[in-house]
Amino acid sequence: MTLRPTLVAGGIRLRLKVQPKARRAGLLGLAPEAEGGTALKVAVSAPPEDGKANAAVVALLADQLGVAKAAVSVVAGATDRRKLVEIRGEPAALQARLAALLQEFERKGSNDE
Repeated sequence: MTLRPTLVAGGIRLRLKVQPKARRAGLLGLAPEAEGGTALKVAVSAPPEDGKANAAVVALLADQLGVAKAAVSVVAGATDRRKLVEIRGEPAALQARLAALLQEFERKGSNDE
């Protein structure tokens, strides 16, 4: 399973599957999408009310990808666990950083077994 971000003018778009009210925030891996494709699984400790979980998702992705919070926005699924986010910046650099994060996640996962 591989994550393929969608290239858009000035950035990338990612499909997410969000787990609100988690004990620990962070990237959890990849999840298959019902309509095909793959989503990035993300956990946040914030509750899914008053936009708190969305704000936590934005902050987490900004931190993990090394961009400003203002560069990350939820473009679809604001009230759903499945979201589409847009991250503005140099697409190639964003894709490289995302690939590095996923490789690191996979490496850590294989060490835990």
